[in-house]
Amino acid sequence: MEIKNLKKAAKRILKAIKTKEKIILYGDADLDGVCSVIILKETIKNLDGPIGGYPTSVIYFPDREEEGYGINKEALFYLKKYTPALFLALDCGIGNFEELNLAKKIGFEVIIIDHHETLDKLPKASIIVDPKQKNDKYPFKGLATAGIIFKLSEILLQNKLTKMLRENFLELVALATLADLMPRADENLFFIEEGLKTLKVSFRPGIRAFSQIDSLKNFKTSFEYSQKIISSLNAAGQKNHLSEAYLLLVESDEEKAKILAQNLLEKSYQKHLRINEITSEVEERILKTIKEEIIFEGDSNWPLSFLGPVASRICQRHQKPTFLFKIDKEKSQGAVRTLKGVDRVKLMQRCSHLLETYGGHPPASGFRIKNENLEKFKKCLIKNLEK
Repeated sequence: MEIKNLKKAAKRILKAIKTKEKIILYGDADLDGVCSVIILKETIKNLDGPIGGYPTSVIYFPDREEEGYGINKEALFYLKKYTPALFLALDCGIGNFEELNLAKKIGFEVIIIDHHETLDKLPKASIIVDPKQKNDKYPFKGLATAGIIFKLSEILLQNKLTKMLRENFLELVALATLADLMPRADENLFFIEEGLKTLKVSFRPGIRAFSQIDSLKNFKTSFEYSQKIISSLNAAGQKNHLSEAYLLLVESDEEKAKILAQNLLEKSYQKHLRINEITSEVEERILKTIKEEIIFEGDSNWPLSFLGPVASRICQRHQKPTFLFKIDKEKSQGAVRTLKGVDRVKLMQRCSHLLETYGGHPPASGFRIKNENLEKFKKCLIKNLEK
């Protein structure tokens, strides 16, 4: 049994390669999105596709601090100059209804390949690949998007998927699966075990660079080593709509890769310090609201990309659904963590009339909302949590 529409997506991509259409790979800025883009980019390149022949094809990662999660209008207008084009949304898009309508008007044909929870309806994309959509009978629903893209690459490449390329793709799938906190079960166990086997001897300079850094040479297990790599890559920022994690993982020069890896390792350390500071700030604030059923706090000085880890800590310590958000001029964007047994996506779904966008999967979710609706959203969450 195969994931619904996976072969259909492969067929459309092969057609685009054959007819030399413009292809846009639009990936979420987290590690799952980055690894998904790299696997598909290198798959297309091995099929003599246009990736790398800029401006025939384009890679784009939205800046979470400026653009938020998923597909956004600013990005679509920026990419409009490449229309008509096949627009592949990787690890995002399943909750972008308005944005998909705009993309179609602008001149994009959109294929969504995602693993996040589907909502009441599906966006109007040409093809949607998501094991969690209705009528998808694929038995395992816990794949990261990189795992889905690996399966897509197997279909696309067939006998062109060499042993070395396969091993390298599995390294990326393993990192993405662990970084996205996907269940270590079923197919994911295979992806993790196989991917970690070759991590220290990877032929990819961007991965191998970490093994040349003194502080990382003494890790006894591949899992510990992978966690340090993931921590570093998760600290990546943006440069010209490209993730620094992406730039490192596609770097072919050994020395440049080592410098980039060291920079990300330092950023990871600084991020850890800032996360500790924000956690302390939240702890102080919730002393005043300790009796409330949820933790609901925001600040204009909190980086959005740091709020997931903070929310995880706060949720576990206080055993309450936790909603933390960065407040901008008109809108706020946030991260959500809940305890096992509380479906955070369904909880937000009951208050969706107050939200601009929302979504995610069991380990991690997020939302965007107008500031004027923040207090109403909080009251709605508490009301529906009681139900």
